[in-house]
Amino acid sequence: MTSVAIIDYGMGNLHSIGKAVEHVAGDLRVTVTADAATLRRADRVIFPGVGAMRDCMHELRRLGLDDVIREIAGKQPLLGVCLGMQALLEFSEENGGTPALGVFAGQVQRFPEGLRDTASGERLKIPHMGWNQVHQHAHPLWTGIPQDSRFYFVHSYYVQPARAQDCAGTTDYGIPFTSAVARDGIFAVQFHPEKSQHAGLQLLANFIKWDGQGPTGTTLQP
Repeated sequence: MTSVAIIDYGMGNLHSIGKAVEHVAGDLRVTVTADAATLRRADRVIFPGVGAMRDCMHELRRLGLDDVIREIAGKQPLLGVCLGMQALLEFSEENGGTPALGVFAGQVQRFPEGLRDTASGERLKIPHMGWNQVHQHAHPLWTGIPQDSRFYFVHSYYVQPARAQDCAGTTDYGIPFTSAVARDGIFAVQFHPEKSQHAGLQLLANFIKWDGQGPTGTTLQP
C-alpha cells in the first residue's frame, strides 16, 4: 500500500494536516512519525511547521531529522508547509539569524514595517494573516486549481529563493513575495493547505498522486 508520512517534530499542526490528508488519501496509509526509518520508507513525505525557526531547527537536530530531510529531499516527493517551507532555505533572519537546512539556496526575511495595500493604500499588519491569492507558475501540483486562487496564510517571514526558477508561486502583501517553491521532487508552500478549503484539499490530493516530476515530466498518477 502506498504511504504518506507526516514529519512529527513537535511543531506542526499535525492533527489538522493529518485529517486533511486522510480526507483526500483514499486507500493510502497516512502516518505521523518522527522515526527516520519510517520516513525513508514512505512513498511521500510532508514537512509541516508552525512557530519559530530557532526552535524548529533545534528540534530537527535533536531528533536527527535534519539530515533525514536533506537525504529524502528529491528522492521521494516532499511537501513543505509554512515553517516547513522556510526551513528548507539556507538561513532565516528570525531569532537574530538561524541557519536552516539549505535544501534551497536563499534566505528567509521578515516583512518590512510600513507595508501598504497596493490597491487601497491601507496599512498592512504583520503577521500576514488570512486569505490571499497565489499566482501560480506551471507545476503539476496546481492541477485543477484556478489561477490566483486564495489560500490561508499566517506568517511574519517570507522566503527569497536565490534562483528565480525555484519560485512556483507568488503572492502580494504590500510587496510581492514567493509563496511556493519547487525543484525536482520538492514542492513547498507558505500557506496552510489544510486550512484552505477546496483549493488546499486539491493541492494535497495532487501531492499524493504526484510522481515527483516537474512541469515537463509525467505528472499525476491515476
